[in-house]
Amino acid sequence: MTISVLPEPAFPDLESMLSRKFGREIANYFSGSPLNRVSFLRTDHSFLSAALKHPTTSFLVFNNLNPLAKDPSSLEYVSYADVQPLIGEDPYSKSEEQLVSEYSSTVTIPQLLFLGLDERNQQGLTFNIHTGSPFFALDVTPKGTIQSQAESLVQSLQSRGLKFLEGRIQAALPAQDAAIYAQARALLDWNARNPFCAQCGQPTMSINGGMKRTCPPKDMASLAGAIGGTVGAVPTERPDCATRKGISNVCFPRTDPTVIMAVVSSDGRKVLIGRQKRWPPHWYSTLAGFVEPAESVEEAVRREVWEESGVKLGRVVIHSTQPWPYPANLMIGAVAQCIPGGEEIVLKHDPELEDARWAEMEEIREALRVGTSALGESAQEGYKEGNLRLPAGTAIANQLLTAVASGFAGEAPKI
Repeated sequence: MTISVLPEPAFPDLESMLSRKFGREIANYFSGSPLNRVSFLRTDHSFLSAALKHPTTSFLVFNNLNPLAKDPSSLEYVSYADVQPLIGEDPYSKSEEQLVSEYSSTVTIPQLLFLGLDERNQQGLTFNIHTGSPFFALDVTPKGTIQSQAESLVQSLQSRGLKFLEGRIQAALPAQDAAIYAQARALLDWNARNPFCAQCGQPTMSINGGMKRTCPPKDMASLAGAIGGTVGAVPTERPDCATRKGISNVCFPRTDPTVIMAVVSSDGRKVLIGRQKRWPPHWYSTLAGFVEPAESVEEAVRREVWEESGVKLGRVVIHSTQPWPYPANLMIGAVAQCIPGGEEIVLKHDPELEDARWAEMEEIREALRVGTSALGESAQEGYKEGNLRLPAGTAIANQLLTAVASGFAGEAPKI
C-alpha cells in the first residue's frame, strides 16, 4: 500500500461555487490533521483526566524536540503505562485553579499537551457528545527535578529499538502523522521558549492542556521566582503583574506569518527564482519573508520581493498555506505578477540572496519533473547535472511553482 506524503484537502470531491471559480483546494505538508482539537474542553480537568488514562489514548513523546519513531517514516506512539512514571498518576486530578494556587517554581512539571480526538475511532473515549481516541504529546527531555525519571523513560524506549529522530526537519512522515507531529512540536517548542513571564520576569506555568501559560500570583518556593530555591510551607506572594489583570491574563502560543510567493513575469512566461549562498549548486526556490506588524499579506509580498530582488509587483493572490513548525511559522503561499517594466533584478537592497533570475516555464516544468529534492539530497532519475534544482513536493514552494507552471496565473481554470 502506498502511503501519501501530501494530505488530501477537506472535501476534495465537493462541487461548489468557490471550487468552480477558484479551483480545487490545495493542502500542504504538515496540514491535514485527523484530530478534532476540541479546544473548548482543554479547561475541563475531568475530561483531560479521563482522556489521559483511556485505553485508546496515544502519546507522542519528544526528547529535545526530536519525536520518537521506528524509522524516519514511522512515528511511534506510546501508552499511558509507558509515561506514567514520569507524569505521575494523574496531573489533571485537580482543577487549574487549584494547581495555580499550589504552584512551586522549584518543581519541574513535565510538559504535557492535549492534541485532540481522533473521531474515526468510535470505540474511543466518549465525553458528552464527543467520541474518539485521545492524543497527547509529552516532552521527556531530562531536566530539573524530573531528570532521573526522564532519563529512565528515554532509556526504556530506546531499549525497544526505538529512536528519537534527529534533524531539524522531518519530511518523510505520512501526511496525517506529519500534521500531528507539527502541532506537537510547535507547542512544545513554544512552551520551552516561554518559561518566564514577558511582563514581570517571573516563572510561568502551563495550563489549558499545554495551550496557554499563566503567571501565578503565589509561589510555594521560599524564594519567589528562584527555580533553584527550597519549598516553603507558606506560599510567597509574587510581585504584581499586569498579566493578572483584565483580559490579558494568559500567554498564548505564537504563530509567525510568513509569505512565500511564486512570481510570474508581466507576460506570464517566466518565473522569478532565487538562491541563498549556503544552498547546494543549481538549487533555487521561490522568494519568502516575514510579514511585519501593520502590514497586509499583499503588501508583505510586494515588499519582500522588491527588497530581495528589486522586482516590482502588481496583483497578488493567495494560493494556499502551510504550517511550518520550525519553530512556529504559517507559510502563506501567494502567486504574484510583475508590473510591466518592473522585471529588472537588483540585488543591492537586501543581501539575503546570492542570485535571482527569471526562469522560463519549460525549465520550471522540467525541474519539477526530475530535479526536486530536499536540500543536499539526490534528484530523480533523468536529472542532468547542471540543470535547475527545486524544493521537494513537501515544500509549499513546490506547490506554488507547480501551480504557475500549470497555468494558475493564466486564463485557464485554476485547477
